[in-house]
Amino acid sequence: MRYFLAALAVFGFLHATQVAAQDGPVVVEFYTSQGCSSCPPADEILRDLAKRDDVIALALHVDYWDYLGWKDIFANPAFTQRQHAYARAANASSVYTPQMIINGVEQVVGSRPMQVMDALQAQKEAGNLFDLKLTRLEGAVLITAEPGQGGDYAVQLVRYMPEETVDIRHGENAGRNLTYTNIVTSWDVIAEWDGRSPLAFEAYVEGDSPIVVILQRSTDGPIVGAAVLR
Repeated sequence: MRYFLAALAVFGFLHATQVAAQDGPVVVEFYTSQGCSSCPPADEILRDLAKRDDVIALALHVDYWDYLGWKDIFANPAFTQRQHAYARAANASSVYTPQMIINGVEQVVGSRPMQVMDALQAQKEAGNLFDLKLTRLEGAVLITAEPGQGGDYAVQLVRYMPEETVDIRHGENAGRNLTYTNIVTSWDVIAEWDGRSPLAFEAYVEGDSPIVVILQRSTDGPIVGAAVLR
């Protein structure tokens, strides 16, 4: 899937100032695998989170359990690399499934609902630095945000499939029919932003799958803004 950027003219002058925390959705990155026997309970938790308006729940399937006898059909080595980047940023010695990383900050075991809910609540109370707006256009999405705290931010565009059921025939989950939710199919950095000038551009996209845009310090730091078009 290809993405193209088209800069928009920004009219008027907006003075960049420090902004207060904004209400906005909390991003839950769920690292999972069809070859992981301890993941299905966490998959169910993610399914419940996906129903909430204040959460953007995203399942990133990793490939490092494929050797156990079943190759995850949704796995992407780039998602494994992203999880490793978070581990390095947190000085963690290894990665695991099921793991949930919440707003790029909180790292919890995805099958422990109380840990997940506590981390969600903490990030919801902290708020986002930026109020990100998305407007659907014909064949594109308009991405806007007012300036605020300066920094090195990555503007990332994510696409996902809302649901898919898989008949798993081998590996640790052999013989199970498992339903997966919000399966990420692509995660692309589409721009860099300094936070001091208005953010306003179009990202042209293909297909009709949901669109998520995430603002993040680098690509393994805190998530400072997010929005979704379902």
